[in-house]
Amino acid sequence: MTGSSKLSVGLGVVHLFCKRPRTPSLVDRNAVLDAVEKATEQGTQVVTAAILGHKADLVVMALNDDLWALRHLQTELTEAGLDVVDSYLSVTEISEYAAGLPDQMKQDRLYPQLPPEGKPAWCFYPMSKRRNPGQNWFTTDFDRRKELMYEHGASGRKFAGRLVQLITASTGIDDFEWGVTLFAEHPDDLKEVVYTMRYDEASAVYAEFGPFYTGLVAPADHVLTTVGIQ
Repeated sequence: MTGSSKLSVGLGVVHLFCKRPRTPSLVDRNAVLDAVEKATEQGTQVVTAAILGHKADLVVMALNDDLWALRHLQTELTEAGLDVVDSYLSVTEISEYAAGLPDQMKQDRLYPQLPPEGKPAWCFYPMSKRRNPGQNWFTTDFDRRKELMYEHGASGRKFAGRLVQLITASTGIDDFEWGVTLFAEHPDDLKEVVYTMRYDEASAVYAEFGPFYTGLVAPADHVLTTVGIQ
């Protein structure tokens, strides 16, 4: 095997949306917990959350600069009996509009430490920018795009302290161009921030959204118990 499975900059991020089988006993609870513990000990950040609604029962969000580590975790979870019904792959990045950020802020975007304390409400959605006639983000002048993104960022900063946002890049590696993961103090904070920011021109005119997943972050053992895997 040639080449490297490690990113040159930043972290790979995989969201694994899982369902339990109709017979919960078919899931080896201890094997799931062992897989999460092993991954964590080997340097992978693992966030688990119980999902509300029919789309999934739980999500395992994992971050590592080595994509083989993410693949091994996925394999061990499926071998333990979880059914991965949806997934999303992306990487951390520094946006071209954020080149002037202080070095520490750049490092925080490339190498976030998750989950943030005191913010158990969680959601994820993918998004892309439109390429429609008259709504083509990628033929819009860079300075204009930068202005719109600054406006968009100003809306988000109104929620400082209440919410942590992780925007990851997925152009060329998954169906949309970015993934957005939100951690909040209260579940209604999630609704409020997305509602507020959709009025910004960068979103209202140019954004396309994929499916939303919402859940509650907790340690893996608690999540498994909550979704009926004893």
